[in-house]
Amino acid sequence: MSCQQSPVITGMKAVVVGVGSTGMAAAELLHALGAQVRIVDRSADKVTPAFREVIERLGFETAFGDHSVEQFAGASLVVPSPGVPVLKIQQYLPADALVMAETELAWHCVQHIPVLAVTGTNGKTTTVRLCAKMLEDAGKKVFLGGNIGIPLSRFVLEGGEADVLVLELSSFQLQTCSALRPKVGVLTNITVDHLDYHKDMDEYTDAKMRLFARQTVEDKAIFGPGLEDLPYRHDVKAEIWFFDDSSRFPDALLKGRHNRLNMEASFLACSVFGVTEESAAATLREFVAAEHTLETVGVARGVTFVNDTKATTVDAVRAALETFDAPILLLAGGVYKGGDLSTLAGLVRSKVKAVGLYGSSREKFEQAWAGCAPMSYDTTMEEAAGRLMEMAAAGDVMLLAPATSSFDQYANYRARGEDFRRIYGLLAGE
Repeated sequence: MSCQQSPVITGMKAVVVGVGSTGMAAAELLHALGAQVRIVDRSADKVTPAFREVIERLGFETAFGDHSVEQFAGASLVVPSPGVPVLKIQQYLPADALVMAETELAWHCVQHIPVLAVTGTNGKTTTVRLCAKMLEDAGKKVFLGGNIGIPLSRFVLEGGEADVLVLELSSFQLQTCSALRPKVGVLTNITVDHLDYHKDMDEYTDAKMRLFARQTVEDKAIFGPGLEDLPYRHDVKAEIWFFDDSSRFPDALLKGRHNRLNMEASFLACSVFGVTEESAAATLREFVAAEHTLETVGVARGVTFVNDTKATTVDAVRAALETFDAPILLLAGGVYKGGDLSTLAGLVRSKVKAVGLYGSSREKFEQAWAGCAPMSYDTTMEEAAGRLMEMAAAGDVMLLAPATSSFDQYANYRARGEDFRRIYGLLAGE
């Protein structure tokens, strides 16, 4: 494979940390570019049969177990998967090793295609999906990936073609990006999140702002409400635009202030590529929410079950609670990531009929919401949901908006959402 802009030199030692789909795509791309690849992970049990076949066929080295100097010995390039905090491996890396996100590794090979990239604590998945659909409806050929869906390395390996690359980028990915230059960069918002990964909010914010570090005056940098000072504090060189709540698209299917913000950000970003307001409005009249994001699963005994498993932050739960006028039976719990749950006390008091806690972080919720609504605790979500149904009435909303990550009981937020669907089926008698 020819990739003149790639930092990969034939024969160099490259270490890929993590054996998920991102790690697999990065490893294959590194091999195609001529690198000697070593796969590192804490556990060999995580390797899928598909990745095991690739490892054997392409002759990759492997080094499983607790991270060590030996795992990274001789590495000139290290590509960590998004869930691997750089600080946790830094001490084991050779002094001259370059650490690079998989997305940036792939981007070096497709710099001729303009990038529309979105980051933020909340709303980025909905925003990139909106952007991709608006662009497609306007006749553009689009690749959608990054932190969701297909890794950009896979697009490169398959010789993909596109008019625009629409990328969702997390702080984890951006922290190891130093060259990526999006034509349009969007920062939806920043609230407390991932303090189980980043050492503090400054580091988290700095990671998000790396999205704009390589932009020039020819590019666009778009910021959400409350972020007016950030581009100036970080010396953003691009043309700066701001967006706020708008009634620009009254006929959109997506509801709630958070979605109005997502729609406004998406339209502004896509307007750079020629999307008109009329075209965007037509898209939004048919666009529905993604799976696991305020997704209506069904109605059981008059109770509407809504899956918002992606509401892993305080602000995301706030947006979910503000969406409904009906009494809410709220399911919450899991691995607490930070944020002030007490700021939701007023909403819980006014909108929530009862809270069903499950899994980890019970004490965080009980301290923050004491006296705001009846609260119960069960070990599992199934037990918590069953208890809430005992006090439910027709017209209520059973809302999964956990305000936490899922890793105490589930492999990821999707698995948690799928379990909620299963529980709905049980309670609905399906």
